[in-house]
Amino acid sequence: MTRRPSARSAVVLGAFFALALLVLFVVRAGSLNAQGQGAANEFNDSHFHLTNYIQQGIEARQFLQIMGNRVGRSTLFGIPLQQQWSHANSGDFAPTYYLQSDAPLYYYSFTDAYIASVYKSLTPAEQARFDPMITGFNPADMYAVDHIRRVLTTFPGVFTGIGEFSIHKEFVSSKVASETASLTNPALDRILDFAAEAGLVVILHNDIDMPFGKVDTDPVYLTQMKDLLKRHPKTTIIWAHTGLGRIVRPVQVSAEAAERTPTHLQILEAMLNDRSLSHVVFDISWDEVAKYAVSSADTTTRVTSLFNQHAERFLFGTDTVAPPGPQSYYAVFDQWAPVWKGLTPEASLKVRKGNYERIFNEGRQRVRQWEKTNVKGAR
Repeated sequence: MTRRPSARSAVVLGAFFALALLVLFVVRAGSLNAQGQGAANEFNDSHFHLTNYIQQGIEARQFLQIMGNRVGRSTLFGIPLQQQWSHANSGDFAPTYYLQSDAPLYYYSFTDAYIASVYKSLTPAEQARFDPMITGFNPADMYAVDHIRRVLTTFPGVFTGIGEFSIHKEFVSSKVASETASLTNPALDRILDFAAEAGLVVILHNDIDMPFGKVDTDPVYLTQMKDLLKRHPKTTIIWAHTGLGRIVRPVQVSAEAAERTPTHLQILEAMLNDRSLSHVVFDISWDEVAKYAVSSADTTTRVTSLFNQHAERFLFGTDTVAPPGPQSYYAVFDQWAPVWKGLTPEASLKVRKGNYERIFNEGRQRVRQWEKTNVKGAR
């Protein structure tokens, strides 16, 4: 004779199954979240543009949602150049990127006031995750340093550094509707001198070479760049993208192509071993740079080895511009996966997070101290 379970036993059994289903659901949801969002606080972003070449973008709180718990902190800046919409050039087509029109670019200083207003609209907890940067100045203008000082005194407590700003940049420099910036221009030296005085972190874009540089020749701008860096040993300078670009490449694509032989890593290693350049660090932002780093197993191994040996001199950034959502934003970080796997835990932590915190924490502290001394009412 089969014994039926009591009503109490049935209730207990039902509760057990309900609990089991709940646990399964939570575990499954957590797994999906881990796959979709990644690990908590995976990296800090040393190179992020909130707005694009026509000063449009996303809201800071939209970006915070994209950052989620996967990104701890990020720089925050626009783009100092505005693409002109010339009806004579493109008619009713409104260009949003510098490669979409032959019309010139011009410096747009209001970007700094906009970034400051966005930052000040956030809560203190939200502000703590951002390091705003000043970009709206012409580096060929001897008055540029006055603009930077004016921004600091107008918006105390906001900015941590200057940049990204460009000197030599493929397809951009020739489009700027003013004097072409130069590594030997005293205006640039004035900017970097003031950055040292005020404690501003500098993110500088300068291609190491001209587009389609000839094989077996030294990169055109390398000597000038190193001379500039050595003239400013008290300035913390981040060389954006390690000097690379779309066309300024580290490898030779084919025997016929007039593109540089694979010496870029050797150049970086020599600079890293030069004690007079110890104040210079390199950001590895941009999907183009990631593409080069993981282009082959041998290249990935060499890049990984360099990062492991000099982990304190590299920091990750995305160089994304007003990303519409998480997929496009995180794609750059995920592209580096083969390199992350090869790094030691200590090196990985420094490149992904630690170097950002060290550099930008010091920048924050020094700029706030400069403001206390030079800005009435600054705290």
